[in-house]
Amino acid sequence: MVYILGGWQSDFAANWHRQGMDIADAFTQCVQSGLEATRLDASEVDTGHVGNFTAELFAGQGLLGGFFGLVDPAFDGLPSARHEAACASGSVAILAATAEIEAGRYDLACVVGIEQMRNVPGKTAAQHLGSAAWTGHEFGDAEFVWPRAFSDLAAEYDRRHGLNPAHLRRIAEINFANAKRNPNAQTRGYSFSLESFTDDDAANPVVEGRIRKMDCGQVTDGSAVVFLASPARAAAYAAKRGIPIESLARIAGWGHRSAPISYARKIADSEGQPYVFPQVRRTVVDARARAGIVDIAQIDAIETHDCFTSSEYMEIDHLGITAPGESWRAIEDGRIEMGGALPVNPSGGLIGLGHPVGATGVRMLLDGYKQVTETAGDYQVDGARRVQTLNIGGSTTTSASFIVERADLGMAA
Repeated sequence: MVYILGGWQSDFAANWHRQGMDIADAFTQCVQSGLEATRLDASEVDTGHVGNFTAELFAGQGLLGGFFGLVDPAFDGLPSARHEAACASGSVAILAATAEIEAGRYDLACVVGIEQMRNVPGKTAAQHLGSAAWTGHEFGDAEFVWPRAFSDLAAEYDRRHGLNPAHLRRIAEINFANAKRNPNAQTRGYSFSLESFTDDDAANPVVEGRIRKMDCGQVTDGSAVVFLASPARAAAYAAKRGIPIESLARIAGWGHRSAPISYARKIADSEGQPYVFPQVRRTVVDARARAGIVDIAQIDAIETHDCFTSSEYMEIDHLGITAPGESWRAIEDGRIEMGGALPVNPSGGLIGLGHPVGATGVRMLLDGYKQVTETAGDYQVDGARRVQTLNIGGSTTTSASFIVERADLGMAA
């Protein structure tokens, strides 16, 4: 079992280039702020992991694990590694850190997720991000690769089950509204008109196919860090601070699956099956099984990967919130809204909060921690004790999910 001692998230509205920061500066800010937030000393950390997708393309920088040594002299000699799985890079970094802790190699890990994306023109950013598709083999006729891919997903749902575009617009509206509550959200200050969440071509222009402007996750500079601990280290941490270990959060379960990189191959392979992306469903189920969860009613909130409204629409049924093909029901009855039976993306998600690709998985885990420790502030879900995350990379080529729960839940079981 791995405990979460806390962490920190940057302001996703920041533009590091305009502020005179490079990716190393942002890394240092993130780790130092995380140490302060958790009242840890750098000398206490045993291992470091970094989730990042495309620093070589956006910043001309690789070997990000070496940044730990710039943060504090105590990190000189720290074992470190960087992990890449497109938009799921942060979650894969967490998986690596938890594996080391569970193997008994180390007791305290620092996991950083980071991405700089706003230092290049928008079309250049889109080209860089397109490297998570099968380069030279798919979406070659698209101006924007990922809006095109997730437009195709919307079309696939329409073909299999029928799809009302108004439901996609409502997903966007909910996530932007949630982001208004989050002081770190990139879009917290955005203003919208009545037409913003419609098919009005002026207020909500088409980007690719069925995907319009408000359907898209943000291009974001951002970082997040979490500190993960073994049970013994977590007990010592709690005792030193005079708090019960039961008040901490822990990772109760995880899921991690991969599928062929080709979008077309995934769709062909799932023809006639209940789920469009079976490996996403297996990831969700694996995480719950490892956590001993037998009913979705045992989950209080979800942080999921709304890189586009169509991805969240897919994830609603893959998470089991509805039966396959019936995601629209959860949108219409309000159960995924704040105050609903199962709030989805109370943080604002990738659409409202922002999507610094390598940081997203770490940020999701941190938001799970905040919810179950009742430190989420204005976007706190009342009574949240267990949260599931779902983070995908590419066209669901990588899927990762965690169950985060207040530690006293597992002890009671």
